[in-house]
Amino acid sequence: MCPFRCAIASVALLLGCQSNGGPIRVGLAVGLHEAGTIPMKLAAELAVKEINAKGGIRGRPLELVERDDYSSEDSAVTVATEMYQSDVVAVIGGAYSGATLASAPIYNGGRDPLVQLSPSASATALTNAGPFTFRLCPTDLAYGAALARYAAAKGFRRAAVLYVNDAYGRGVRATFTDEFSHAGGTTVELDPFQADSTVVGPYLARIAARKQVQVILLAANQNEGLGVLDALRRARLNIPIIASDGMVGAERSDPDMMEGITVSSAYLMGDSSPTNQSFVLAYYTANPDAGPPDQGAAATYDAVYLLARVIGEAGTDRSAIQRALAKVGLGDSAFVGAVGTVAFDSAGDAPALTVRMGVARGGLLLPAQ
Repeated sequence: MCPFRCAIASVALLLGCQSNGGPIRVGLAVGLHEAGTIPMKLAAELAVKEINAKGGIRGRPLELVERDDYSSEDSAVTVATEMYQSDVVAVIGGAYSGATLASAPIYNGGRDPLVQLSPSASATALTNAGPFTFRLCPTDLAYGAALARYAAAKGFRRAAVLYVNDAYGRGVRATFTDEFSHAGGTTVELDPFQADSTVVGPYLARIAARKQVQVILLAANQNEGLGVLDALRRARLNIPIIASDGMVGAERSDPDMMEGITVSSAYLMGDSSPTNQSFVLAYYTANPDAGPPDQGAAATYDAVYLLARVIGEAGTDRSAIQRALAKVGLGDSAFVGAVGTVAFDSAGDAPALTVRMGVARGGLLLPAQ
């Protein structure tokens, strides 16, 4: 039996006890209808279905409470308030850093705080968001540094950074420029844009006129990033483009636009670990028309199973769940998931998760050379 099946079997032992109540409700707060976040919804539903097929959690079924936060900070606060006031025992979300940071004070506040477990929010500020906020991905410190090291290893010495002007984009920009400098490179352009107004023409004209830039980093999420990438393609600058993890999934939603773009990611579908391959097979079987799973899907799937393990051990009290989750890898055994080994530090980050570089080819993100 592979490690993933063993992990599921151990969860199943916790699930098989006699029922002592109704469904255990866990929230999912992401964009439910966006190309970049639909895989999270599908993966969460798959995990819940599998857990319930094995008897639920101590005989009680697991119920997923889905709320669309539209990847918006305002909507995320509204959804968080609803979740907090409901009977959910933990929440998976948000997908993006801005929404996750905006909603974190709700989840961490009041008399009955609620665990917020983000599959993919990487902003460094989330480290200090509160004891009830956790994540299943590396931070921007890791993503930006990995991108810088990759660019330097390819021989690039002068870079431009086009970044969405929010906590996420600024975080990638800062860590990239710092690490790139240490590697002997120079960032000659730092160009911000707004998520709802991806006007970058003047920046591209300046880059073309100066003829200094050897590589362009696009630090953005998929929604705004594809608009900027379209402008880059039309500008015909003939400069290599690398992209931050927020662009993961764009290779599936717009394969022609993304072809050949190198992207940093905490997950590659082609990872050969038995844990990951079991997840990929299950995801494809359940969603044959959805395309390949991405980091968000894998981490969301893991989040459901991790919460199932913790709830099976600690019960449904919100504070007990937080305490048990905080011990994963810190006193209790680490969790081996599709994204890798999850061991939380004292801030709720998972530093053992690593960044990989993938290149978009034919709608897939393949290991970069």
